[in-house]
Amino acid sequence: MAGKNKRKLEDLSVDEFMLSGFDSDEEDDCENEESAQQKGKNKKPAPQKASVKKKGKASEHKGQLSALKSKDPEFYKFLEQNDQKLLNFDDSDSDLEDENEDGDEEERMYHKLPSQLEEADDDEEESEKDAKQLKSSKQTTRVTEAMIENWRTGLRKEPTANLIRDITQAFKAAVATTKGESDELCRYTISDSSVFNSLVLFCIKDMHAALNKMLKLKAPDKDQKKLILPSSSPRWQKNQIDIKMYVAGLVKLLSSLTQATVISAVLRHAIQMVPYYLCLPKQCRLFLKSLIKHWSTGEETVRVLAFLALNKICRHKQEIHLNTVLKQLYIAYVQNCKFTSPTTLPMINFMQRTLSEMYSLDTQVSYQHAFIYIRQLAIHLRNAINLKKKETFQSVYNWQYVHCLYLWCRVLSTIYPSEVLEPLIYPLCQVISGCIKLVPISRYYPLRLHCIRAMILLSGNTKTFVPVLPYLLEILQQEDFNKKPGRMSVKPINFAVILKLSKTNLQEKAYKDGLVEQLYDLILEYFHTQACAIGFPELALPTIVQLKAFLKECKVANYCKQMRQLLEKIQENCSYITARRQKAAFGVADLTAVAAWEKQVAEEGTPITKYYSQWKKLREKEIQLEISGKERMEDLNLPEIKRKKAEEKKEDKKEFKGLFDSDSDDNDDLFQSKDEQGDSDEVDEGLEDLSDLSDEEDVDDLEEDDSDGDQKKPSSSKGKAPKKMLSTELKEVAEGDEDMVEDLELSDQD
Repeated sequence: MAGKNKRKLEDLSVDEFMLSGFDSDEEDDCENEESAQQKGKNKKPAPQKASVKKKGKASEHKGQLSALKSKDPEFYKFLEQNDQKLLNFDDSDSDLEDENEDGDEEERMYHKLPSQLEEADDDEEESEKDAKQLKSSKQTTRVTEAMIENWRTGLRKEPTANLIRDITQAFKAAVATTKGESDELCRYTISDSSVFNSLVLFCIKDMHAALNKMLKLKAPDKDQKKLILPSSSPRWQKNQIDIKMYVAGLVKLLSSLTQATVISAVLRHAIQMVPYYLCLPKQCRLFLKSLIKHWSTGEETVRVLAFLALNKICRHKQEIHLNTVLKQLYIAYVQNCKFTSPTTLPMINFMQRTLSEMYSLDTQVSYQHAFIYIRQLAIHLRNAINLKKKETFQSVYNWQYVHCLYLWCRVLSTIYPSEVLEPLIYPLCQVISGCIKLVPISRYYPLRLHCIRAMILLSGNTKTFVPVLPYLLEILQQEDFNKKPGRMSVKPINFAVILKLSKTNLQEKAYKDGLVEQLYDLILEYFHTQACAIGFPELALPTIVQLKAFLKECKVANYCKQMRQLLEKIQENCSYITARRQKAAFGVADLTAVAAWEKQVAEEGTPITKYYSQWKKLREKEIQLEISGKERMEDLNLPEIKRKKAEEKKEDKKEFKGLFDSDSDDNDDLFQSKDEQGDSDEVDEGLEDLSDLSDEEDVDDLEEDDSDGDQKKPSSSKGKAPKKMLSTELKEVAEGDEDMVEDLELSDQD
């Protein structure tokens, strides 16, 4: 009202003037007096202030109307005739407005949020729980073996919608027990494990055929590749909810099971139900997620079944699911190849082969994925080359990086020939070569061998020349195979499951043995891929020169034997290709004639291809033994030499002393002093330490010990002479002269 009172009377309209209450200077003075009175009463409680304010506003309007009657009686009469409502003023209207304003002020003054919210009473919660239990007890019925038998007979006779609904509700209850979802409301409850097993077994065996029969779906022909979708049936809409419940229950059951045999059985049933999943997009996505998990982490049979289901879904719905499935499969592959051991290596190889099959479904989609991920590998390599830090080196030199390189080599090899993916061969080979050259030291020879094996796979299957031999021949030049090993190890090094060698491994004999074997395998494998090429003699010439130089320098018989055999096979193949090439009547520029000639040579076979087929069978058996963790030395059944300790020998002498009271005992007592006995003990201990060395070193060391013994113990050599002495003479010699023993001096050499 204060804002309105300050306005001038000439600015007001008639209606505003009537509503304003005829503000004047006197009324302003009255309001000032009232405000002064209110300030004086501020110390009083707030409720009294509000009541005073309300009374002042109501009487104020009445006073204005009574003053108008005395001041302007004509205007008052005009109001009586035209506007009785204004004169008949009701106190309740103004009181309500005042009360609203005062109520807002009171709320601001008195209303505050509580510091703690009030909690519901325990009695109310218990009553709600009791109500839920009563509700569930009214709806649920316990499943028994007899009910399952009745359902089985009913399904085999004539499956109906009500029967299918009952079975799906029971199956839902069974799945809820495995997931621990006891709060979920179900029409049935399962409290016995035998009932659970029989119900799940019944659903796995009979449910698929019953659904097809109820929907009246025709069985697909053997030659027919296209699936008959259940959504084409006129009964699909009516039974869709029950089928959706059953299919979702299968996915939940797969995620909760742990035993491999049970998972395999459920997966076989889920593969039958793939057409139903294809009609239900949400359930299909959940099913694919579960399948990818089993494909990457399950047992062997579980992985195979999960792959079959994935392949079946993606083949029939490529445009919807293939792109996302390939992305998730690649991520799962990378996550599960972080650690490589003899037990996990077969699973990683399985994932590589099956993922290659999935990429072969659509080359356009595969090119997009391969381009992105190969580029990502190249970026990691570029960062490692530029920054040259330990962290960047580790981002390249790890199992995930190596397995990804091998995967893309296998993908490009599987899909070849493909015009879409062929441009990716060159950048992939460049990335692998850069990985080899990043840290070219002997400790990373195993990683180099893995990269070379991947390039040989790519070169052989795509018929592309990749210069692999320089990386292998470089090892022959850098490594000194004549140097004697610092340590002996019975267990061989398994190069298939390591990337880096330790310093102790580099000193072992098994390291060089395994390295020569790996070089032999990889050189032979690479020449097998190029054995039928018309330019084989020129390709093999640097290798022949290098192998001949190695045979001249190397003095280890086992290494020379393997490399000489390899050299002979290469030279034999060169002479064979040269002889065949001389009979050819076409020129080098005639590519079609060259391709036809190479194809004919491959069909007839070359010396290297024939030898490689026999060698491969034997080598695979050895690799399987290495992967299974068995040692080669176990098959030899070598006898163990058990040497007796010096203390045991003394005990034996004490035990059998009474049996040999002859001159030999006196002779032993005579010529063995305490110091000499200590020397003999040291010799025995030295023999025990030499048991770890090679046979040649044992012979040399033993000869040195015998020569030292002859120098230190001349009396023992005399005792070994065939000259016989009487017992009286032995006693005299034993007593001897004391001066002789005291004056005895030994040289520094002795």
